[in-house]
Amino acid sequence: MSRTVRTRNTDLPRPIWGALGLTADTTPEVTDSHLSRLAEVAAIWPFVLFAQLLAPAVVALIFYHFGRADLLDQTATRGGLILLMSLGALLQLKLPRARTWPTQAQVRTLTLSAAGIGAGLLSLLPLLTSADLTQFHLVGFVAVFSAVTITAIAIHPVRAATLAYAATLGVAVILKSGVALPSAVAAIAFATLVVATVRLARDDQTATEQHNSTGHAGRLAGQLVREVEEHGDGWFWQTDRHGYFTYLSAKVGDELSRLGVETAGMRLIDAFRTDTGSGDTERSLNFHLATRTSFSDYSVRPATAEDSERWWSISGRPILDDLGRFQGFVGSGRDLTEKRRSEAEIQRLAMFDGLTGLSNRQRMRATLDKTLAPQAGSPGTTALFLLDLDRFKAVNDTLGHQVGDALLKQVAQRLQRAVGDVGLVGRLGGDEFKVVLPGMGNRERLSELATTIIGSVSQPYFIEGSSISIGASIGIAIAPENGTDSETLIRNADIAMYAAKGDGRGIHRFFREELLEGAKSRKQLEDDLRHALVADQFHVAYQPVVSTEGARIVGYEALIRWDHPSRGSISPAEFIPIAEEAGLIESIGEWVLRTACREAATWPNYVRVAVNVSPIQFANPALPTIVTSALANSGLAPQRLELEITEGVFLNEDSSSEQMFKALKGIGVRLALDDFGTGYSSLGYLKKAPFDKIKIDQSFVRGAAAPGNRNAAIIKAIVTLANTLHMETTAEGVEHQDEVELIRELGCSHIQGFVYGKAARCEDVIQQLRAAAGVATAQGYKVSRSPRATMLRSAQLDLGAEQGEVRIRNISSTGAMIDGIEFPSQSIGVEMMIELLEGQMFPATLRWAQDGRAGLEFNQYFNLERLNAANRGLRKAG
Repeated sequence: MSRTVRTRNTDLPRPIWGALGLTADTTPEVTDSHLSRLAEVAAIWPFVLFAQLLAPAVVALIFYHFGRADLLDQTATRGGLILLMSLGALLQLKLPRARTWPTQAQVRTLTLSAAGIGAGLLSLLPLLTSADLTQFHLVGFVAVFSAVTITAIAIHPVRAATLAYAATLGVAVILKSGVALPSAVAAIAFATLVVATVRLARDDQTATEQHNSTGHAGRLAGQLVREVEEHGDGWFWQTDRHGYFTYLSAKVGDELSRLGVETAGMRLIDAFRTDTGSGDTERSLNFHLATRTSFSDYSVRPATAEDSERWWSISGRPILDDLGRFQGFVGSGRDLTEKRRSEAEIQRLAMFDGLTGLSNRQRMRATLDKTLAPQAGSPGTTALFLLDLDRFKAVNDTLGHQVGDALLKQVAQRLQRAVGDVGLVGRLGGDEFKVVLPGMGNRERLSELATTIIGSVSQPYFIEGSSISIGASIGIAIAPENGTDSETLIRNADIAMYAAKGDGRGIHRFFREELLEGAKSRKQLEDDLRHALVADQFHVAYQPVVSTEGARIVGYEALIRWDHPSRGSISPAEFIPIAEEAGLIESIGEWVLRTACREAATWPNYVRVAVNVSPIQFANPALPTIVTSALANSGLAPQRLELEITEGVFLNEDSSSEQMFKALKGIGVRLALDDFGTGYSSLGYLKKAPFDKIKIDQSFVRGAAAPGNRNAAIIKAIVTLANTLHMETTAEGVEHQDEVELIRELGCSHIQGFVYGKAARCEDVIQQLRAAAGVATAQGYKVSRSPRATMLRSAQLDLGAEQGEVRIRNISSTGAMIDGIEFPSQSIGVEMMIELLEGQMFPATLRWAQDGRAGLEFNQYFNLERLNAANRGLRKAG
């Protein structure tokens, strides 16, 4: 709601003297009104002066003609009075100095002059009447009355002077005629004149105030318009009835001129180009201008300069004169440029990932939907990659989110370089990425691209002085064979990605129908895993650690086991990866630690217990508190607890790792570096971290006793390094008796593996320690076979006439054991092809078959290093 603010109360009656200008008035508008009226009088006063002087001059000539010297002298005297008064008025009206007088002083002076002039002019009439009236005397009367009339007309704008002039005339009449009828008529006439003049003065005053109010509102409106035009985002325009500009705010005109649009003599519709992306805007604007109807908020831009980012919103209405005739349009506008930029930025943020600048989930989904849209009645061929970074969570947990974000940016750059123009790369969130490859369905090309991407992403990163290594697993689904809609294709690519992670990570897998069933089983296993800890379905088994001197058991490694109520025993290699992805690994790890401490407290004091600590647990600042609590609750001495830590914790070589090592050593526990030689770091951390033991990974132990194998030399080098640093060594995965002798000869201080028995429950451990005074006896094969890797993965088998899918249970460099197929006895010796690596077939010969299982001998040596290393840490199967 708008309001008019009054600066003074104009409704109160004001004194007549102020209206007549005889008193001071500080209101500028009133003063200006009186000055303008004085200026009107000043403009014509020289002519009035002539008329006033003409009257006594004519009378004097008449008296001169008739020889009336006595009357001539009186005429001269009275003419001199008129001349004096009129010249005084002229000087007061014309001299610059007199104009500086106060307004009321100027009005008063003119009022006195008018009274004097009136008295002088009227005093000439008795002289004329004192002589005989002739034609010449009539001329004198005309001259006097002409002067009287002209003077009255001249001083009319100054109401006070008019009253004084009339009063003088009236008084002169009364004095001449006395109390008689002429006097009464003069009095009545004067009273009427007074009333009329006062009324006019009042009207002048009211008109001045109204004019002042209107002028003030106009000036205020003009000021506001200028403020909007000069400092706001608004502007104004007006056109004539033909649509040509008659007014346009300077800032818009200047901007259009800068962009090459000269608005002088130009129509509105030619100066602006409407928003073609806004429906019927252009047609509607032309319609409104043609039909002379109002319009509002139409988006326009300069008619030229296609690359201009300037946008305005305009509104307008038709102008009609008093007779209702159309005169043109008037309207306003506002700058939309910043709003458009903001909207574009919001749209960009809605379609692109804010961290990496890649397309986000919404844009990738829209692109995939568009790509999968049927072309010529059939769905187009499209490949979809889903990529998940391996070990990224460990980076985030140990180095922090800032480093994690920097790593994701570099990963995004590498992905874009690897994919190039053949596809669109996007980030779904976290460490998940997607690649849409329109028109690509060739598996060989897709496999090459996936390998290139994995190789690029797996190269080391250098961030904030740290060298970081991660990997990537890729799932591939191809339309239309793996799905004709986005939902199905994404689901199948996701299943293939999890298959790649399950097969060792750092590889790619194509979707196969059997993977869908595996995914359902995996989801069920995750649900069961959440319930297992609460339902007490886990237990801890202990594998002995034997001293090479005297073969005495000096400790055990705690390994988790899961007895599923319906599926039986489930390998840690199967459920630990699921626990890590489901965020359950810390809870399970703490349960293993507390259980191992509690049960180890019942063993002899010389026997230690080793517990695996994952990088995620190590990054938790509360780990020392948890360890201290487990020791206190169990009563186990700190030196009897050994924490096994993998090289994964050294992804972050900052002060937090050093503080964690210091805190753990402060408790008094022992620290062992697990799976040495298979991690991502250099040997530099051995001089920093206070390890008590190095555990040599089983990949170096297996096959070390075989002739020509270089593993023995590697073990010897590790032992020498450890002895120099005053650390113990444990050889893991020892399975054969000849390996025991070799390990002892190489100088290892401890042995761990199936050669001294499988992991057992706490009750069996106690019995084992009581038997033979805790001395272990070597078991199993005396001579080493080719190193074998236990696994459970699908593979294609080609028998020539038939093809099928089997499962590889274990593999060595010379052969593999498979199941899932029945061979007749006469098939022994048959040659076939088996898929050992993704998409790569190797020749083999069937050597035995029994109960759905079979043994294959490879026709050529197979390098096991080509297979990915098994998952470590808490994933160890024992």
